[in-house]
Amino acid sequence: MSTLPQHPPEGTGPIRPSAAVARAARALAAAGVGSARVEAELLAAYVLGVPRGRLALADDLSDDQLVRLDELTRRRVAREPLQHLTGRAGFRHLELSVGPGVFVPRPETELLAGWGVEQAQGRPDPVVVDLCSGSGAIALAVAQELPGARVIAVERSPAALAWLRRNAAERAAAGDRPIEVVEADVTAPDLLAELVGRVDVLLCNPPYVPDDVLVPPEVAGHDPAEAVFGGTDGLVVIRPVVARAAVLLRPGGVLGVEHDDTHGAAVPGLLAENGGFTAVLEHLDLTGRPRYATASRRADGQHAPIGAAWQTDSS
Repeated sequence: MSTLPQHPPEGTGPIRPSAAVARAARALAAAGVGSARVEAELLAAYVLGVPRGRLALADDLSDDQLVRLDELTRRRVAREPLQHLTGRAGFRHLELSVGPGVFVPRPETELLAGWGVEQAQGRPDPVVVDLCSGSGAIALAVAQELPGARVIAVERSPAALAWLRRNAAERAAAGDRPIEVVEADVTAPDLLAELVGRVDVLLCNPPYVPDDVLVPPEVAGHDPAEAVFGGTDGLVVIRPVVARAAVLLRPGGVLGVEHDDTHGAAVPGLLAENGGFTAVLEHLDLTGRPRYATASRRADGQHAPIGAAWQTDSS
């Protein structure tokens, strides 16, 4: 339960940002919100319209601003995602628009995006595909960091597509190379038929949480279920993505797929069993948990009869 009053007392007057942050942080911590101080600072900075790093130099909060901060804090105590409250989510060097109907990008996915950037570097006019694009985080990060790349983002959800197109337009207006947005189901057998054998880097952050897994309230109550859950074993989308990637990638092209931390053997196993990939590798996140698997399309463009071995690497 929030410890905040419904309204500031009459005649409260201006309040220093440090005092307002401390007040909000206490309420968030009491509700079990992680990183309560950081989130309180982000909310106060949002209300004041300043970067978090300049809070100490900001003007006092007015009564109206304090009321607004209290309301946002109450909503966060109720486990509404911080990113929904501010309307923005940071991802690598980007600030993206997010809200109801789209999956909020997570910091761990920045590792997959960074791997994709590294893999595309040095390739002439690389073609990069981002499947299950959601807000467009991966696609737009690649486009910003590799202006010579052609980037295609694929998403099927109408609600997510609205956010994806909004973010794509914002980044194009900011000067980044425009990405191509495709409305399609990534499990379709004819997905991106015009790009068969032409893709250099294919990245995917699919729904992968097994259906019976309990997720945090910020996820359960706000992230779209179709962007979170991946069937009984969490692999219902990953299986067809692996199969289609083997068709879309050019010989020597690479695939990176994020997965649940229980899939550290399952997803590399699917890549090895496909027969179309070599250099299958499992990557760990910053907490040491299995987080994404990568592989290279066989240089001869064929499928081997027996899957290759794979290994684990830290990221």
